[in-house]
Amino acid sequence: MSASTEALRAEGIVKTFGHVTALDGVSMHVARGEMLGILGDNGAGKSTLMKILTGYHRPTSGQMFVNGAPVSLGSVDHARTFGIECVYQDLALVNGLSIYHNLFLNREILRPGPFRLLDHRAMRRHAEAALADIGVNIPSVDLEVGALSGGQRQAIAVARAVASNARILLLDEPLAAMGAREAGLIIGLIERLKARGDIAIVMIAHNYAQTLEICDRVMLMQHGEVTFESRAAETSPTELLEIVRREYRAARVG
Repeated sequence: MSASTEALRAEGIVKTFGHVTALDGVSMHVARGEMLGILGDNGAGKSTLMKILTGYHRPTSGQMFVNGAPVSLGSVDHARTFGIECVYQDLALVNGLSIYHNLFLNREILRPGPFRLLDHRAMRRHAEAALADIGVNIPSVDLEVGALSGGQRQAIAVARAVASNARILLLDEPLAAMGAREAGLIIGLIERLKARGDIAIVMIAHNYAQTLEICDRVMLMQHGEVTFESRAAETSPTELLEIVRREYRAARVG
């Protein structure tokens, strides 16, 4: 990977909480137009790594690079200035608000003048354009988010991140608890984002088969370490499961 295409790199990331080591020398990288899948059981360190990449936690040691330059992220808002956006499992959507209000939550467009009134027309127009830009088909941006399906809600959360000028998009279990049709909708959306070539995507997941289907590379985390990394086309769910089984067998013997 050349320095000109690399979007995000983390080297030797360690994170401790008191006497507990959550991450122990984790390194990863992802390029623009590439998608990296991070796999692992609960407690493997995936969520801690994600929170460090988004500026929510500071690493105990290690270094991060964005577009080849070293950075020290002080907060989530600081990470956003580098184009790092995360879509968490809870999506952070407000069910009682419209789609367009959710897309502009905390960054509303105001009318010119002294009274700070919301410019609903402008937000509707920009919301429609943002959804069309990534191929999300919704009947009306006036619909309340609470009336949407799980897949549609996930798509709205992704659209909001992209509309916020995301260049490094982190997805926390975007396909969790979805049926085949809704998962297909999100997989299609992710593939369209990849095809643009200007966004690096990192996805946390549990489902090996789905992850290998849509990611370019995968890495497996166990007990705060990266224990396996491969191009998706060069591994299989069977190989990944065997690595996890070996760990379980070793733990029983121990």
